[in-house]
Amino acid sequence: MIPTTTRIIAAADLGRLTAAISLIGRHDTHSALAAAVPSLPADQRAAVTRHAALDHAALLIFPETLVGLTDELARLGLEVGTMTPSVVVRERLSARYSVPVADLKVGILRAPVPDRNGWPCELEIFVMVTPPELAHIAEDERRHEHENHVALAVRRPDPVLLRGLRTMIAGVRRCDGGGYNRYENNSVFYFRDAHCADPAFRRLELIATGRFAQLQASHQRESCAGTELLRLMTGAWATQAIATAAELRLLDHLVTITDLEGLASATGCEPPSLARLLRYLGSLGVVRVCGERYDLTDLGELLRSDLTGSMRPLALMYGGPFYRSFAELTEAVRSGEESYAKAFGAHHFAHMATDPALAELFHGSMAASNAMFTGVTKVVDFSGARTVVDVAGGNGELLSRVLHANPALRGVLLDLPNALAAAEPRLADLADRVSLVPGDFTEAVPGAGDVYLLSRVLHDWDDEQCRTILATCARNMPAHAEILVIERLLPETGGADSLAIPWDIHMLCNTGGRERTEAHYRALLAEAGFELVETHALPLDAHVMRARLL
Repeated sequence: MIPTTTRIIAAADLGRLTAAISLIGRHDTHSALAAAVPSLPADQRAAVTRHAALDHAALLIFPETLVGLTDELARLGLEVGTMTPSVVVRERLSARYSVPVADLKVGILRAPVPDRNGWPCELEIFVMVTPPELAHIAEDERRHEHENHVALAVRRPDPVLLRGLRTMIAGVRRCDGGGYNRYENNSVFYFRDAHCADPAFRRLELIATGRFAQLQASHQRESCAGTELLRLMTGAWATQAIATAAELRLLDHLVTITDLEGLASATGCEPPSLARLLRYLGSLGVVRVCGERYDLTDLGELLRSDLTGSMRPLALMYGGPFYRSFAELTEAVRSGEESYAKAFGAHHFAHMATDPALAELFHGSMAASNAMFTGVTKVVDFSGARTVVDVAGGNGELLSRVLHANPALRGVLLDLPNALAAAEPRLADLADRVSLVPGDFTEAVPGAGDVYLLSRVLHDWDDEQCRTILATCARNMPAHAEILVIERLLPETGGADSLAIPWDIHMLCNTGGRERTEAHYRALLAEAGFELVETHALPLDAHVMRARLL
């Protein structure tokens, strides 16, 4: 034991040093990754370990002086090399505590410590010389361990590899700053997960030899929570910019016109204002700005009005009626009732039934999401069926795809008269195989089907209405028939990156319905006498659930 009178390292820091040494000795690259990013799939963790290895564990200590420090560390079994200046940590401390950088003396010492397999690793010791007037920094840092981390070193870094690794980790952890240490020619990228089960792994560092200025700048921007929050809050602006481009048919004109004056003339806009819109659309990836030339991107192509499956109607709906209903979201959350009726005086479907132009736009917007149907005929076998009944099938897009893929099938489309009017031209080439039946699916459905389609229907309604719809189907369907429910599924746990999560709020606002988990649908189906047999993923985060009568 070092006598108290000669102790350079405070007792609190001695304990922290011992814990850090033990941490390295208990882990290797694989176990450290599993502890730091348990949500990262195993194959991705394996990919990371092919390109990076456990390099060190780090902590920050606070001696009043550097005199005698290396000797005291040696008595702990830590043989350190020459101290190098710390750039990144010193700047972080300066910003965190509003202390001028010049008033902080921070260096880095490294001591070899083997991992659990005996492979060489290091204990990285940040040392801040701490006179009494800076003792508050030491106290706060020990309490919160802001600078403690475990580091992975990229073996042969290049911009492409490093970008991929950084993006992969940023997908499961929040960016937490970093920088370039010119004294060691190293770029560091910090990531934080405040909820990591093991506190020792709440900060992870990716370290790479060399300077990667552009990537570092992106990482620093993403590390500022305020910047990300501001970006999120401008989502309404992006909606309106895209809707404006759709309304002006700007993406149609970009096919043949690439200069500002020509685009302004074609759209009837003031050139400087249009240039500002184009610049914003460029930042969103909808157009490509190349000097004074403007070109379409793949995203922009989707907004062209002359292409099959155009998403232009969807952009106009989101920037128009749905935009107005979302302005009443607070009231919808308070009351649990749809805000569309508050904005327009009537329920979503009732309001659109009185406005043919709006109804046509709505059906067009539904068609814009028909890419989800491309997988249905690949994962569902219709060979044993003779008749498919599409319940509330809108413009008949799904039924058309099923019938084209299965020439022996006949189809029945059940919907309200205004929807059937929109479907008739879409199904004209199948007129000899399709029956258009007007009706209310809450009261009855045709009884001669082998397969019944309920595509994007149940999410429009609350649970009670869903029970009525499913019970109606069960009552009218033949005993051998099956039902296919196509919806987006909420993740069963956590906040996974799923389109169903924002769409659930969309349903709250605009129909009074909701998105659901697979388990929720399974329960609703069971109440109506169905057994959920299987579920398959489709494009656009949709799923098809196949159920049969018990």
